[in-house]
Amino acid sequence: MTEQTHWPAGQQSAVVLTLDFNDIHGILTHTPAVAGRDKTLSVWRYGTLRGVDRLLALLAEKNVRASWCLPAIVAEENPQVFARIVAAGHEIACSGDSHQNFDTLTLAEQIASVKKGCDRLEAACGKRPVGFRTPAGQWKPGLAEALSEQGIRWSSGWRGDDLPYFHPGTRLVELPLHYELEDEPYFAFNLSPAVPPGQSRIASYQQTLENMKLDFQGFHRFGLCYVLRLHPEIIGTAGRIGLLAGLLDFIASHEKVWLATAGDVAGWWLTQPENVAEHPAEIFQRQLREQNA
Repeated sequence: MTEQTHWPAGQQSAVVLTLDFNDIHGILTHTPAVAGRDKTLSVWRYGTLRGVDRLLALLAEKNVRASWCLPAIVAEENPQVFARIVAAGHEIACSGDSHQNFDTLTLAEQIASVKKGCDRLEAACGKRPVGFRTPAGQWKPGLAEALSEQGIRWSSGWRGDDLPYFHPGTRLVELPLHYELEDEPYFAFNLSPAVPPGQSRIASYQQTLENMKLDFQGFHRFGLCYVLRLHPEIIGTAGRIGLLAGLLDFIASHEKVWLATAGDVAGWWLTQPENVAEHPAEIFQRQLREQNA
């Protein structure tokens, strides 16, 4: 059983591989207590030291283009690593200027972070990002409109669906995430200080791979958009890179799979007249506006 295809050239499903490259800035935002603790920070520096290049080698071997989401500060602090990502032909998306918790920012500060981040990333790679992922925290109302005005055409940080949808009142395409399609809930771990606080990880590699395979089979069966969210310091270890290789091989063994960047999927979604802004998020916002009118 399949649903009507949403994808080009008769493809049955879409697969998007996204990578969050935050170096130590991500953990410093989430757990400020690790500042100055170099042993702990080395866990997250591993992605820059080894994980990025291991991922680039695998993606080249499998002929896969990914969408790399990063704050501008990471590109500027690691120019050679960033240059290798760009040279490999991957998409660059913005996660703001520095890695910040958007819960702590006003709308004006959120907009400024995105604009400055895009400016600096464009200066570093010669191409302005058209994608955005919130580094941490929640958007303020009005950010979606501001992103569209700045030329951002896709976001990937919200949830709530397994097909792309438009943010209310805009043509900004959301590529929704699912926690089970991320590496962090399975594997993120540090002993002291505890990350996560409950210390309930590390998961079985084989069982995690089977989970992700089963999810792909379901997404493919129903013609959906399977968005992976991975991190160089987590999936890029010597053992876990094999998990990703196995998953990509499994995906490639299926017919009619469109493996594309987030920008490619958003670009396609925007051109299809049947994709209208009638997602539940849009309906809710419209009813809210009518109620307050």
